[in-house]
Amino acid sequence: MPSHRFTSSGPLTGRLRVPGDKSISHRSIMFGALAVGETRVTGLLEGEDVMATADAMRKMGATIEKQGDEWRIHGVGVGGLLEPESPLEMGNSGTSTRLLMGLIAGHGITAKFTGDASLSKRPMGRVIAPLSEMGASFDASEGGTLPLTMRGALPAVPIEY
Repeated sequence: MPSHRFTSSGPLTGRLRVPGDKSISHRSIMFGALAVGETRVTGLLEGEDVMATADAMRKMGATIEKQGDEWRIHGVGVGGLLEPESPLEMGNSGTSTRLLMGLIAGHGITAKFTGDASLSKRPMGRVIAPLSEMGASFDASEGGTLPLTMRGALPAVPIEY
């Protein structure tokens, strides 16, 4: 068998931009909304689900705006969420719904969650159960589905789950 020799032509260089991640995008908006001051996010995945999270955080007092390809989030600080005046419309985003329920559970505010027909068939019991143990209260549709109204507990009670 013939042997081959390869020599290095130098380091590989360049720039790579990976697409935004939905899970990280939801959380970056929520954490930015809970921070004091401005959070800047680039590479945000701008799908319907993430925009539902952004809209919900706006309804609870955060300022979220896009400038060029950067998102700027002016947070309200931990404990500073405002009670939304209208329902939080989640579209088809179960991730937005469940994460926001967890977030609201530690604030003394009431929020109504609504969603599209598909999301409204999905049970939320796996989130309602532990959050109820922590002190949050729920008025859900039959089967623990949306629409539902929840009131967070302030302070939330620690649990073992």
